[in-house]
Amino acid sequence: MLHSVITGSGSYIPPFVKTNQDFARHVFYTATGTALHTEPGEVVSKFKKITGIEERRYTTNDLNASDLGLEAGRLAIRDSGTDPETLDQLIVAHNFGNVIKDTIQTAAVPSLASLIKNALGIRNPNCVAYDILFGCPGWLQGLIQSDAYIKVGLAKRTLIIGTEALSRVIDMYDGDSMIFSDGAGAVVLEQEEGNLSSRGIMGYVAQSYSMDEIDYINMGPSFYPESDPRVRYLKMKGRKVYEFAITQVPAAMKLCLEKSAVPIHELKKIFIHQANEKMDEAIIRRLYQLYEIDTTPVNIMPMSISWLGNSSVATVPTLFDLVRKKQFPQHELHPGDIILFASIGAGMNINAVCYRY
Repeated sequence: MLHSVITGSGSYIPPFVKTNQDFARHVFYTATGTALHTEPGEVVSKFKKITGIEERRYTTNDLNASDLGLEAGRLAIRDSGTDPETLDQLIVAHNFGNVIKDTIQTAAVPSLASLIKNALGIRNPNCVAYDILFGCPGWLQGLIQSDAYIKVGLAKRTLIIGTEALSRVIDMYDGDSMIFSDGAGAVVLEQEEGNLSSRGIMGYVAQSYSMDEIDYINMGPSFYPESDPRVRYLKMKGRKVYEFAITQVPAAMKLCLEKSAVPIHELKKIFIHQANEKMDEAIIRRLYQLYEIDTTPVNIMPMSISWLGNSSVATVPTLFDLVRKKQFPQHELHPGDIILFASIGAGMNINAVCYRY
């Protein structure tokens, strides 16, 4: 029986720290172009209570999304001990390509995966490099796609990277801009022979809700009335996203556990997209309530959002890498632990993966 096993991980956390207090001097506007009458300091205080975010990381001016992904990928390759020339696929999840500082266009040709393959010096033409655009769940979708290739024998070893520089596409006049950040995470996934109790991916769920939900996360003009209307920024209908997420994500997670034949009490860790602390906590409560369990287990869900913010496709692989490498004192992974990855994002797309560590 073929299994898809994570043999290495890596992450890149940008050095520049942007704190909530840095936003306390901002003037925020509404979607109608009206300046908020609430004091910026009060806006920032309420933001912290709602999201749990205290600071976030931005990349330096000289680095783009592909550069961040390169560093995370290089660390994952080194961690796995893999010869990069033996990779069958190099998959990069992102949503905006490379947005060079102080420009208004994205560069996605050639693909970020091709740029990273070039920078890694991989000459093997049979290492296929391509990008995935799937909203925030893109990295996890790359993991799912790699698992499918491995289990049908079309690949033996893949590198999956999630990278984003959201600081280049946010509207600083929109309070939601405080949510987003930059970063990258990666894993090497390899084929191993095993049995039903062996380590590796056990099952997954992937869903797209693209009717009424299509514009919950979108691109739109700045809230500042005198801005260039031709320039588009990342926009979000926060309440709509929250209501959708706390209903649909727990259901998808439960379905994933069922497809993997895993009872909820055997679950040791949940690595969920770091979108909003209160929303993530509500999702986990709802998941356990679906099993008629009122109390969420202590330390079931590591969280990095308070200091890393929401870096889209990078949140889940970065969080996994940090826990795997013992960067969270209260969280550990042990051989045989069953863990659940889950994410939600623009589309609206949802996915979940059950994995035996």
